[in-house]
Order: sequence, then structure tokens, then C-alpha cells
Amino acid sequence: MYLNTNYTNLKKVANENYENYLSAKPFPSITFDNFFNKNVLNKILQDFPKDINKIGKEYNNSAEKKLSLNSAEDFSHDTNNFINYLNSAPFIKFLNTLTGIKETLIADPYLIGGGLHELKNNGYLNVHADFNQHPTMKLDRRLNILIYLNYNWHDNNGGHLELWDKDMQKCEKKILPIFNRMVVFSTTDFSYHGNPNKVSVDKNNSRKSLALYYYSNGRPITERKLGLHSTIFRKRPGSKDVDGNLEFKKIFGKIYLKSKKKI
Repeated sequence: MYLNTNYTNLKKVANENYENYLSAKPFPSITFDNFFNKNVLNKILQDFPKDINKIGKEYNNSAEKKLSLNSAEDFSHDTNNFINYLNSAPFIKFLNTLTGIKETLIADPYLIGGGLHELKNNGYLNVHADFNQHPTMKLDRRLNILIYLNYNWHDNNGGHLELWDKDMQKCEKKILPIFNRMVVFSTTDFSYHGNPNKVSVDKNNSRKSLALYYYSNGRPITERKLGLHSTIFRKRPGSKDVDGNLEFKKIFGKIYLKSKKKI
């Protein structure tokens, strides 16, 4: 129901792509096109809220300009069902096999940082390493899945997902956020990624995606560079990006950005 017929045998897909995932540069990752039943994603796109800024969160600061919604009560029935599938045992077993992660992956029922994301014209998300522990479940963050919902998206629309090397010297991979493209990648203290180049669309269009994150109880020490941390934004060479461990403070309804620690 949820998968494209070419991918219904998840165990086979995972085994066939395991080595490609682990050997990917600059860090373990893989991209699948047309992985899901397009009718399912079309319904999610059709139900995509028109006013996320009113019912979700709006971020507008020196590191990011985006909208997000992670409350299940504000999702459509079909969107919730699809998320439930992505958090089901068969799909999580697929992810464990695909990625080679030995610890059992655990879904996030709170969708912290995940859910529906939207970037309108001039939207962006600077290169960063994700927060590394779930604030409620106290589990280690291990894996990101991004599913794109954008028809007729071209290079000149910007918003590419960029994967950067651990020394932040160069972008090693750029991924166009086209409809029914799924990106899976490991989350470590140095898996730097983002979409720092601003989206360029008219007022009736936007960059839409669904993001889910997976956790485990413990992780290899080789994936750690720092202690517990929130999102760490990194400066691209020659840019004016903010560089540091950042915290957000909501003051009088506005969001301000404070750099706490240089990396």
C-alpha cells in the first residue's frame, strides 16, 4: 500500500543497498527515488497545511528560515497513517539492516524536530550537526529520513540538501528535493548537512518535506566528538554563516539566536 511495487521486499532492498550506504561520502547515506506509492504522497501533499505558520513553528533567524509542524492532531488522517507506517517494526527493521546500525532503532512518537517542514521563498537552513540526544526519551539520535514532496523542482529553485565533509571544507554531495525522493543518512556529531542556499520560488510555491528521526539506547564512541549538545551550526568557507552551538530564546514572541560555544 505505502511502497512502490519495486520496493515491497524491504529485506532484499536493504541487503542490496547496505554496502552503498556504508561507503557513501562524506558520511553514510543513500537516496531512493520513487520509493513510495505516489498516490500516498500525493494525498499527503494535498493535505499539506496551508497555514503552518499559524498552527506550527516559525523559525526566522541568522541560521534558518523555515516552518515546521510536528503535532499529530494537526496532521491529516492519511499523513498520520503514513508516519505510523514509517515508525512500524517492518520499516524500522529495514532501516536497521540498510544502515548496519547494530543497536535497535527506536521511533520518536513526539516527532521532536521532525514532521512537516516548509521553506518558502528565501527560506534556508544552514549547515549543521543535529542535536544528539532526545530531550524526553534520553536516547541517542542515530538516523534521519527526509521525504520530499516537490513537483517540478529544478536546480534554479535552490533548496538542495547539502552533505559536507567533517572538516567543513567542501560540500561533497548536493541532492535536489524532488517529489518522492527519500534521503536516509546517519546522524553523528560530524554529519554536517543543511540546505543553506535560499529557496527561489513564487509566492504560491514552497519546498515541502516530511522528516522523521530514529534513536537508539547507546551508540558507538566513534560517532561522538562532543558531549551532549543541541544543534551545532557550522560556517561554510567564505560565507557569513553563524558558527557555534546555538540556543533559541523566545522573547516577546520573537526568536533570537545566541551563540554559546565556538567549534
